Amino acid sequence: MARKEKSKGINFPHVYIMFLIVMLIVVALSWIVPSGEYERTVDPDTGIEVLNTDKFTYVDNVDPISFMDFFTALHNGVVQSADIIVMLLFASGALYILETSGAIAAGIHKLLRVAAGKEKLIIIALLVLFSIMGTIGFGEGGIPFIPLAMAVVMGMGYDRITAFATATVGLAIGFTAGVVNFYTTGVSQTVVGLPIYSGLSFRIVSLVIFVAISIVYILRYANKTKLDPTKSIVFEEYREQLADNKEAEYEEETLTLSRKIALLGLVGVLIGSAFGAIKLGWGMPELSAVYAIYAVFLVIILRLKPSEAAANFGTGAARLLPTGLAIGFARSVMILMTQAKIIDTAVHSLSELLLNTGMVITLLVLFLVVIFFNFFVVSGSGKALILMPIMGPLGKILGINQQVMVVVYQFGDGFTNYLWPTSGGLMAALGMANVNYADWVKFSLKLFLLLHFAGFILILIANYIGLGPA
Repeated sequence: MARKEKSKGINFPHVYIMFLIVMLIVVALSWIVPSGEYERTVDPDTGIEVLNTDKFTYVDNVDPISFMDFFTALHNGVVQSADIIVMLLFASGALYILETSGAIAAGIHKLLRVAAGKEKLIIIALLVLFSIMGTIGFGEGGIPFIPLAMAVVMGMGYDRITAFATATVGLAIGFTAGVVNFYTTGVSQTVVGLPIYSGLSFRIVSLVIFVAISIVYILRYANKTKLDPTKSIVFEEYREQLADNKEAEYEEETLTLSRKIALLGLVGVLIGSAFGAIKLGWGMPELSAVYAIYAVFLVIILRLKPSEAAANFGTGAARLLPTGLAIGFARSVMILMTQAKIIDTAVHSLSELLLNTGMVITLLVLFLVVIFFNFFVVSGSGKALILMPIMGPLGKILGINQQVMVVVYQFGDGFTNYLWPTSGGLMAALGMANVNYADWVKFSLKLFLLLHFAGFILILIANYIGLGPA
């Protein structure tokens, strides 16, 4: 992997330090924002905790955040994120077995030969593929595949930022459109009583629009930097990359029959995971099991030594440990906010603020609030369970139908998962891809502003047409 160059602009602190800073901000807010609670009941039909928006009370916080609470939140954040972390460890371990076997190198070299003269189409195809992964709910689950896509894009002569954007932006726009994303669309619609995945055609159109914007933006940067490498955000590294002739790394590997079967197995893992998540209700334990099965499959198909493969599995998993800690530390922010009991207070203040505003302003404020709230609570499903019980009844009061409120939530939630520094998934992906956060912001900020603008226009359209069912 290429060395990490210094950012030419703002130098952000290490991701762990950034999380500690945000946690300190939460502690400070806990002394300023009064604690409050909504009455909560459990819906016997769905098992989902429902907030009674008519019963909010300010309370004395009898359990203020102590010195030890601050640091135990780090441990608890990792523990509460264990299902995601373990799945990523299993995925990274299995993929490292595939990598050390030479199958990935052989497959990439073959693809590079086929891609000669079709580089732009390959970028578009990869972005569309990752957007499909995102739209079925692959957030952190898509991270292990990012380095594979990057190897292809960089092998075609593009810089690291183009390669990272091709995969990551694909996940972002797919997850945001949420065509069949249970973590945002599914949970949100269930909370407000809508048929799950209703409004499908609108979300598909939204996805197409997001993909089109992203393709134009990424290809514009890719073409510009390939014609003039000095315009690359990571110019120093890019210059070394071009001089090294990355394609040569894969020339000695042969795509044998067993390697073809191993790579087809990887496609099967992706398809099987998607099918299981959508149709069978699989969660992280089942997805982890799929990667464990794939690791055993590789040992058999590639005739690997079991002990050597097991060691490689451990090595591959170890590479993702810093990433796993980042995801856990991100969760710690939510733990402290819950302990301080300031989440319900913020939501209550929002509901009072919007009662006497116009429709467009109301939708804009709701959209911006979800975007802002996502800085502190990145989890799509977790945030849906906090906000949708408020946004649903609020929509009824304000004359906004429930489907539109779900769209507001989705579009406000998804994009900033790949922009806010408190996103454990983003920091994990940046770490795996060896991309500096400041460089990523420099590239992606304008794109995400465009996508948010398009998202808000779509929200207004959804409200205008009365997107149903209501």
